[in-house]
Amino acid sequence: MQRRAGWSREQLLIAFHLYCQMPFGKMHRGNADIIRFATLIGRTPSALAMKLTNIASLDPAITGTGRKGLDGASKADQEMWDEMQKDWVHFVLEAQHALDRLEGRASNDNIADAALLTESDNYDGEEKVVATKVRVGQSFFRRAVLSAYEYRCCISGLTVPQFLIASHIVPWRTDTKNRLNPHNGLCLSVLHDRAFDSGLISITDDMTIQISPKMKAYDDAFLQESISKFRGRPIHMPEKFLPSKDFLAFHRKTIFQGEAE
Repeated sequence: MQRRAGWSREQLLIAFHLYCQMPFGKMHRGNADIIRFATLIGRTPSALAMKLTNIASLDPAITGTGRKGLDGASKADQEMWDEMQKDWVHFVLEAQHALDRLEGRASNDNIADAALLTESDNYDGEEKVVATKVRVGQSFFRRAVLSAYEYRCCISGLTVPQFLIASHIVPWRTDTKNRLNPHNGLCLSVLHDRAFDSGLISITDDMTIQISPKMKAYDDAFLQESISKFRGRPIHMPEKFLPSKDFLAFHRKTIFQGEAE
């Protein structure tokens, strides 16, 4: 029997891109997305599902809770994992271009974006960055963060997608390198996203909820019930892409309105 060829870079890009945006519990061969993407890259659904669980074996958020993927992660898998962690912007754009090529969606915008792949520092929200590129990044970040938290607000537990935000820990304008890094994200309800961005809420290194003393100034029963009551409670932890303690420390130091606890 002829041995199946190894995974190409394009196939790996698609597999990793899918891993980032799919809850761990849905990585099985019967998943409609796995079937569709497997057909697209010329692999069987079983092979793609196995590759996703191999990738999971590289993710500390998975292995650190006793869950694990398969043990067959290859050297190429490890290299792409490291490459992805090092430069999320480049990874997201290259993976999107690979997907566009496979789906026959090449366009002038895609060609223009390709020229910028080696200039990831230009992904800074300035006028020269095309709107298409920004939308691609924002869409990836939202799906990656929300899927990591299983589409549940990590503070309130809300599970209605229309009211969920992929919230940046370090703001979009502040850190261009980590704009698309899922470790820089929290899944929050619209209300808790606004409270987090305004510094009324933060998260400690032990992943418990910190409430600003300034919340006492709001004589509003709804706010106290919706925000203040969560003081000291642990967040709902993501199944992938743990929030970075460095990013959380930045938030507490520069955005949170109160002394670090």
